[in-house]
Amino acid sequence: MAANVIEATALHRHYTISGGLFGRPRLLRAVAGLDFALAPGKTLAVVGESGCGKSTLARMVAMIEEPTAGTLTLDGKRVLPGDWADLRQSVQIVFQDPYGSLNPRQRIGTILQEPLIINRRGMSSAEREAKARDMLGLVGLRPEHYDRYPHMFSGGQRQRIAVARALMLDPKVLVLDEPVSALDLSIQSAILNLLMDLQDRLQLAYLFISHDLSVVRHVADDVIVMYLGRAIEKASKEALFNTPRHPYTKALLSATPRADPAAVKGRIKLIGELPSPLSIPQGCAFAPRCWKANSRCRETIPDLEGQTHGAACFYPD
Repeated sequence: MAANVIEATALHRHYTISGGLFGRPRLLRAVAGLDFALAPGKTLAVVGESGCGKSTLARMVAMIEEPTAGTLTLDGKRVLPGDWADLRQSVQIVFQDPYGSLNPRQRIGTILQEPLIINRRGMSSAEREAKARDMLGLVGLRPEHYDRYPHMFSGGQRQRIAVARALMLDPKVLVLDEPVSALDLSIQSAILNLLMDLQDRLQLAYLFISHDLSVVRHVADDVIVMYLGRAIEKASKEALFNTPRHPYTKALLSATPRADPAAVKGRIKLIGELPSPLSIPQGCAFAPRCWKANSRCRETIPDLEGQTHGAACFYPD
């Protein structure tokens, strides 16, 4: 079994929010104590509602933001801010918006060569161009696309260009921050199939950020469910979809559309709104919306327990 390419231990990311002219600053715990490991050729999906900390986690793993606490290890070496310039080449990110992530003033060839110009100063111009043209072919684009501008492409083609740019430095890990959510359904499957094909060819490790469980079911090997900064369930894809243990996970799965019109619909409707990240309730953060909650849940934070299928719940299914 291949060694893990990336490991995270007790990752935290906090932000201090201004309280205004007379108010006190407040602490926002975007990510609170997350652990995971990722092996080559595998996909770890992180799912949850907007505001749960998924994108903050993506930025920490991509070394865009520094963790407030905890450790991030890449190929056995602890990631420190002073090492970012060297280690960042091994972790690249593909953003959600294919329209905003490409410079509209640059030709595609220039966009693809830019990572090499910054990080591989010993490469000649001819070598950079050759690699950029090869990468276009790898993601399913044609040679004539090299000299065009981003506005001349569809959303799916732009996301292929974003994937090509992320691969220019031969990374070991790709952070995919909702890479298909801005695309039409007819295009989503093509991009997902491309990502899976590239993973098989290059043995890439994917950290796949998403809120769409139907997509996660298609691409993931393991899944972490987050709620207000914490991991509340962690399991293999098969275990999580077949035998969810946390009430929140069950509610998410019940809201996933099914292609079978004859399937029994057992939608779980959560009562109440998602609490503010600036004012997380005492005890289990999900307790105000949970049909199982009692006084113990409202006073004590449950630990994520379970070796292969963990759930942060006092009364898991």
